[in-house]
Amino acid sequence: MSEALSVLEREIAAKLAARASAMERDLADFVAIPTCSGHEEGLVRFRAIMRARLAALGAEISEVAGDPKPAWIVQPGQRADAAPPVALRAVARGGKGRSVLVTGHLDTVHDPFGAFQTLARTAQSRAEGPGAIDMKGGLVCMLHALEVLAELGVKPAWTVLLNSDEETGSLHSQRAIRAEARACAAAGGIGFAMEPSLPDGSLVLERLGSCTFRIECEGRAVHAGRDFANGVSAVNALAARILEAAMLVDLAEGTVVNIGPLEGGKATNIVADRARGWGNARFKDAAREDALKRGLFALATAADAPLPRTKIEYESNRPAKPEIPAVRALAEQARAIGEALGEKVGFGKSGGVSDGNLMQAEGLPTIDTMGPRGGNLHRTDEYIELDSMAPRAAMLAILLARQVAVP
Repeated sequence: MSEALSVLEREIAAKLAARASAMERDLADFVAIPTCSGHEEGLVRFRAIMRARLAALGAEISEVAGDPKPAWIVQPGQRADAAPPVALRAVARGGKGRSVLVTGHLDTVHDPFGAFQTLARTAQSRAEGPGAIDMKGGLVCMLHALEVLAELGVKPAWTVLLNSDEETGSLHSQRAIRAEARACAAAGGIGFAMEPSLPDGSLVLERLGSCTFRIECEGRAVHAGRDFANGVSAVNALAARILEAAMLVDLAEGTVVNIGPLEGGKATNIVADRARGWGNARFKDAAREDALKRGLFALATAADAPLPRTKIEYESNRPAKPEIPAVRALAEQARAIGEALGEKVGFGKSGGVSDGNLMQAEGLPTIDTMGPRGGNLHRTDEYIELDSMAPRAAMLAILLARQVAVP
């Protein structure tokens, strides 16, 4: 281990290395709990485990009620009556130094009743499992980092906020995340989110922003055989609007528009009077989002226009997260610690979004890829590099320990 680390920091790393087997056991237990977004039975179980572990550290525990999301966002196959999930909040008692907000999400995208249910080793240091890397591995790293710091009497001023709807856009928990980040920023703090690193261990310093939208077309229903000429197909109108929306894609500018799922028509012999398509778009900055939004709303018609009519709904749920000097400086510290631990840590960009977008939008310098290495997120061969958990936990713990001395 590098002499670039202090005696205390080397002890932190050694203690976490000794916990490697315990970390893998925790990961297997966590992965075995199905926590797909909206699967409240599993989320309640997992939330209780996290509550107990954080409470055992002496943290002050509370829950933050979730907000309802716009009704139009509910897509075919999703429940419209599900209660907004709560966010779990834990605040260290007696914390010293710079404030640190650590966020994570309990939910995954995986079918709670599918075949992909458990953690299974596929190589000496690799295992596959639902949510193993996104992001239960990161939550394991976070817990063990905080526990080792507590064992050693190191008391950073941390707050942990865990939501259960990140995979569906954090629409229920966005207000809570923003409020916590805003308060931490006002106190001169920093933020970490336990999303996985890039597969090579790199930290993401820049992310695109994200929005959700819906195109809804109205037509006139008639019997397709008896009265076709008097019908106005909403499905045809939607198809045209989808192709027009696709023209807004500009990969050189970082603008992406993707549409699906689709809904329209009741039967093949009825001209559809209503059709809808839900979409997601990505953008590099606020100016490009404004251009995208104008382009989408240009597809809309007046409410009293002749049929077919088009209505656009839009929700900007994560602003772009540009690289800023404060994040670069924090990332350089993380890289130096990682290299001292034998971990190669580079810097990268991502078109994906995270709750780190929300945190930084409130003025909080945030690194949102503090979790372990892995890949194939959201797939049934999602994997984690098990030997990266202890070093990444040590990187987080040492960064937290260093904040104690920051006034």
